[in-house]
Amino acid sequence: MAIFCLSQRNTNYRMHIFNFQTEFRPAFNAILNIKGSKDFRDQRDLFFKIDDIFNHSNLEHRFIELCALANADYYEKSSDTAKERFQNHCRLVLRGNIARIITRTSHRAFATRLADSHLLQWFLLIDRIDGVKAYAKSTSDRFAHFAPDEAIDQINTELMQQLASDSNPLTENLQLKQTIDFNNAYIDAFCLKANIHYPVDWVLLRDATRTLMKAINLIRNNGLLNRMSQSPLDFLSEINSLCMQMGNARRTKNAAKLRKKTYRLMKHLMNKISNHAQKHRDLLISRGLTETDLTQNQINQILKRINNILDQLPAAIKQAHERIIGGRKIKTSDKILSLYDSKVEVLSRGKSNAEVEFGNKLFIAELGNGLIIHHNLLEHQVSDTKLIKPTLAHITQAKLPLKALWSDRGFHSKSNTELLEQHNLTDGLCPKDPHQLKVKLTTEPGYKEGLKRRAGTEARVSILSRLFIGNPCKSKTFENRKTALSWAVFAHNLWVIARLEQTQAQAEEAEAA
Repeated sequence: MAIFCLSQRNTNYRMHIFNFQTEFRPAFNAILNIKGSKDFRDQRDLFFKIDDIFNHSNLEHRFIELCALANADYYEKSSDTAKERFQNHCRLVLRGNIARIITRTSHRAFATRLADSHLLQWFLLIDRIDGVKAYAKSTSDRFAHFAPDEAIDQINTELMQQLASDSNPLTENLQLKQTIDFNNAYIDAFCLKANIHYPVDWVLLRDATRTLMKAINLIRNNGLLNRMSQSPLDFLSEINSLCMQMGNARRTKNAAKLRKKTYRLMKHLMNKISNHAQKHRDLLISRGLTETDLTQNQINQILKRINNILDQLPAAIKQAHERIIGGRKIKTSDKILSLYDSKVEVLSRGKSNAEVEFGNKLFIAELGNGLIIHHNLLEHQVSDTKLIKPTLAHITQAKLPLKALWSDRGFHSKSNTELLEQHNLTDGLCPKDPHQLKVKLTTEPGYKEGLKRRAGTEARVSILSRLFIGNPCKSKTFENRKTALSWAVFAHNLWVIARLEQTQAQAEEAEAA
């Protein structure tokens, strides 16, 4: 089997090819001979088709190349054997992440299923005759963060470019009935929810207590003791009791006075907890390596947890004081929404089931068949009207043959209309003026059908968020959510292409019958 090897000279990478020993694997018919339910057969066909996509395109090799570029310092100094091992690892990362996302399982559940599934072992190329070596949940978690999101987005863009090409061997090899239509793109933006609870001020103090007490308990279990008036678990019990008292205060006659009284008890307790955490942190720094079995990396991880809370605790106490004691409002930009994720935004969506959502705005552009050609997770709040320009820049750079762009009225503006004219694109942005909309519906042919199809993008939003990313997204921190999103979009597009082939094949069989 041919594997690509990269070398660097004057910052320009050249691609070489060398051969390595192919693993002995069971016959392919062993998978085909498994008799299972229709659901199993459909999933088996899905993985077969995704494997065909990898075999008839250079996506795997491009992924290996981009990962090598991202790890150039390590890769260039490695021996040929180490490079071959790195490239096999990249291929396992790619297939493992795709399989886990498509099967919609957690890292733990996927690791268990991988060790027991011949189909997944075949897809991940680990079904060796001399023994199957499946990886554990921690390795699966490392796979999810192995490649930078830029590399995943790049191979997704190259997949779109191959499908949009006139001479497209991928479409021919997959026996698609017709080439994929890139004429129309439909855009929408929604909130990718963060995995946090509703940011109640006094609940943040409970979160801080839980993290600090767990860290203190871990330090004390390793033999580093400092005098405490009560055990860490007793502190947890006390803060939970105060939280219940605060929550039940609204049912009482003097709710405001009781809430203030309860908060003052919380504030006093938090000062005690903070002092205990600082003393145990100092003990861990001075005596952790010499008097415990903890490694330096483990110590650093514990210190990171403690410092993250202690750094934010004064601001969290002040925020609760201003709102509960002072009765004053705080600017959204100054609020602490989560002690563990600093880049969560407040999105006022005005929905019937969610007036306010907490997360980050996610923009997607899809084709008529559901393929996502562009996505953008925004770190800060941006108006929908400002998302058209970067979208057109991406489409132009990727050289996708787009002819029209459709959206709801939130994206419409005079400057965007002029921008679409400059790019020679049909303006499918729904105007905010109802009179202007009425004129377009009556005078422009195909305008009504385009807007009607754009409404279906809401379904694509639901499919992407619920089946591939998760609602809310389980990944913590903005950077991890961005990487998880890139993997989800790429897996989603492979899933769509495989199902397009299946749908067309079934249509041909129905016509023949």
